[in-house]
Amino acid sequence: MEIKSKYNPNKDLTTLECWQKARRVKLFFYQEILPLLPTEGKYNLDIQIRKASVSAAANISEGYGRYNYKESIQFYRISRSSLYELKDYLISCFDL
Repeated sequence: MEIKSKYNPNKDLTTLECWQKARRVKLFFYQEILPLLPTEGKYNLDIQIRKASVSAAANISEGYGRYNYKESIQFYRISRSSLYELKDYLISCFDL
């Protein structure tokens, strides 16, 4: 009996639409938002934005690499949380 795999070698995490969008968000913050932050007092918000923007795409990657469905979902939830965190940081940029 032959076992057929659903694995497609032409499809990896970089083909996932959610990963591509998280990458675009990361690049947006790095290229468009971080350079605009004022130098005084910027480092706290700057570091938080960097961590959250990298975390969003990285957690999608880690979740994609897990074999256990529940573990994968947990990493996708963390990624979603990082994106909401970034939304709050963007609002803070306009407020400050």
